[in-house]
Parts: sequence; structure tokens; C-alpha cells
Amino acid sequence: MDSIRDPQQDWLADTRTSYDTVAAAYTESVRDLLDRTPYERAMLAVFAEAVRASGGGPVADLGCGPGRIAAHLHGLGLDVRGIDLSPAMVALARREHPGLDFRVGSMTALDLPDASMAGLVAWYSLIHVPDPELDGTLGHFHRVLRPYAPLLLAFHAGEETRLKTEGYGGHAMRLHVHLRDPDALADRLKAAGFAVEARLTLTSAESAHGAVVVARRAAA
Repeated sequence: MDSIRDPQQDWLADTRTSYDTVAAAYTESVRDLLDRTPYERAMLAVFAEAVRASGGGPVADLGCGPGRIAAHLHGLGLDVRGIDLSPAMVALARREHPGLDFRVGSMTALDLPDASMAGLVAWYSLIHVPDPELDGTLGHFHRVLRPYAPLLLAFHAGEETRLKTEGYGGHAMRLHVHLRDPDALADRLKAAGFAVEARLTLTSAESAHGAVVVARRAAA
């Protein structure tokens, strides 16, 4: 007898396959979003300033997609590399931004040394991590960040999970989008060893109900 598929089963494989499928269409759909989102640009500038103020060093854009956020941060003077689950997205990022370092990987199991990063960004990418995996993922963020290094999270605000079956040019997808309450996420960050410095909710071209949280890894 065939087993019934758990809605959260194989979420990494579903996410990878979905973004491999829509990579080219997605790249075109988000290409100019930062040009139309001044609040998001301001938060990225705050993050870049925080990285420099804490001594500078390598920064990772987690779930980097086609590399637009990594490229923007590079333009702000940061030493940034991108990591994404989707090989097709990484290939596009390398083509779009040949001077930057992009590699395939998962934010749930970061292949980075302990305390090696001067900053981390997860820009509308943590939204695909299910709740049972969230605390472990935040633990990985804490592990690879240096003490006092900043973490910038952008995500859709809310308290529900949606199944996305189509998008970006009408291509078939199968992945879950987890909306999260900024205060609840801030509490989980604190439990993971972060000091939360700012949170912002907004409506923009990025998200009809978006949120940004800025935190720092505590000293220990």
C-alpha cells in the first residue's frame, strides 16, 4: 500500500525542484524590486553599516536566488557570497554576477566554520523552512556568526502556511510558504542566542505584508 505523503515531507527536495523549475522566470520577476523598495534598501544599508562597525569580514546571503541581494551588498562594500539550495539559481547567479562567489548549499546545514561570518542575510528565504526545522536553522546561524555579528531576516508576516503550486511564468511548483509573526520570530531568535535590535513591518513590491528583523549574535 502506498504511504500517504506528509505535507512537510521532503520539503527540501520540493523547494529545490520548484526553484530549479522557475529559476529563469523568477530572476526576471525580481530583477528591479530593490529599485522600488526604499525601506528594504535602507535596512540593507543598516546591515552593511553594522557589519563594518563590528570589524568587517565575510558575509553570506542565504537562499540567495539569482544573487540580487548579494550583488547589492557587494555594491555597499561588503565581502559577500551567496548560498542557495537550487543549482539552477546558483548557475544564474554566477552568470548574472560573475565577480561574486555563489555555491549550492542549505541554510539548514551550513557548510561554514564556526564563528567565521561577519554577517548573515536571509532575504525572503527563511519562509520555506517549516516550524520544526526553524530553531535548528537559527542555531546554525548562531554557530557560524562571530560574536556581535548582525543577522538580517526579511519574510512575509502572518500566522499561516500556504502551499504554492504555481508561480513565476505559470510554472508548476510545490512548496510551502510559512508566514511568521515578527514578535514570535524575535522570541525564537532570543532563545537561539541573539539580541534583537529592530523589527519593521511594511508593504512594498517585495511583500504585501512584509517584515524585517535585525539581530546580533550574543557574545557567547
